[in-house]
Amino acid sequence: MFLRHYTCSQCGRRFPASEGPSFCPHCQAPLLAEYDLPAVAARLKPETIRQRPRGLWRWAELLPVAEPAARVNLGAGDTPLVPLPRLARHLGLPQVWVKDESRNPTGTFKARGMAVAVSLAVQHGRRDLVLATAGNAGGALAAYAARAGLRAHIFMPRTTPAAIQAEIRAHTPHVTLVDGDLAAAGRFAARAARQHGWFEVSTFKEPGRVEGKKTMGLELAEAFDYTLPELVFYPTGGGTGLVGMWKAWNELRAMGWLPRHAQARLIAVQSTGCAPVVRAWESGADRVRPWGPPRTIAAGLAVPRLFADRLVLRALRETDGAALAVPDAAIVEARRLLARFEGIYPAPEGAAPLAGLLAWREREPLPADARVILFNTGTGLKYPWPGTPATEGP
Repeated sequence: MFLRHYTCSQCGRRFPASEGPSFCPHCQAPLLAEYDLPAVAARLKPETIRQRPRGLWRWAELLPVAEPAARVNLGAGDTPLVPLPRLARHLGLPQVWVKDESRNPTGTFKARGMAVAVSLAVQHGRRDLVLATAGNAGGALAAYAARAGLRAHIFMPRTTPAAIQAEIRAHTPHVTLVDGDLAAAGRFAARAARQHGWFEVSTFKEPGRVEGKKTMGLELAEAFDYTLPELVFYPTGGGTGLVGMWKAWNELRAMGWLPRHAQARLIAVQSTGCAPVVRAWESGADRVRPWGPPRTIAAGLAVPRLFADRLVLRALRETDGAALAVPDAAIVEARRLLARFEGIYPAPEGAAPLAGLLAWREREPLPADARVILFNTGTGLKYPWPGTPATEGP
């Protein structure tokens, strides 16, 4: 076990690993796990990781779950990195890949975070977990809690897609639909946690989910032989995956596995109907102000208030990244392009990175040798297909 402690991302206070904490009670900021990275590097080599059975638990030394028996496994992690040669030729783009997170359990990247969060709950003897969700995080928590024999209590907007509601109810009967957006669901979840003593696993309200999402960054580094691609376009709601990848690369550099100069630019992509990170980024603000009611077809991007806003902005700044917003019409078109040219059927938020890339090249030239990663964070099977005329492939 190489976990040293948890550290508040704002005030720097430390919390013992044995306590299984939630977030900092002093400044209401997320906690981040800190490891004895020199000891990890002394014990492990990249080839050791490669030879282990596939899945995120092959990175166990860089995850906070000490007890192997507590690790809940449905097969999350090691999703494919799919090249997009036809689409790149058609659009005049450089080398482009999709990291296809739709291959995870429950069809989304949320499985990575919940695998670790639920495993930590098992390790610390928790029985009831509560979550506010826009949809896919609820599906992942419900499945992993069922696998672990825990109770999941889910609060989500009434507008959550019907397929996701059905998925969640298949795993848990403890579902509450809320009138309002994700922020309203969050208030209900927090109140229930206080009243019943349930452990809250909403975004950044505990340290496990960001550690699970961190494995996306570890896998990207490994896929490029411990270098990094030049650009990573990531659909950003609560920002857990974005922060997780930034954390992963910092840890690999500290271990000597990544060169000090190796850095991928993280580009946060949001919808123009809910773009609080973009607004803060463009104004140079230190905090992200809450957005009004979200208006977007991308449920995973409908996050009007960020608990980890300072961490998200820090990750963008330290990677020389950026934030941009795209309209829903561009997201719809990107879904069609990925489906018709490359056989990938993304969720709306999973199509947003392609829309972001197309918008990005209008503001900044893309070098011919640039390596670009797009994250499809979930399957399109849970969402209706646009009924307007489609753009045909060649």
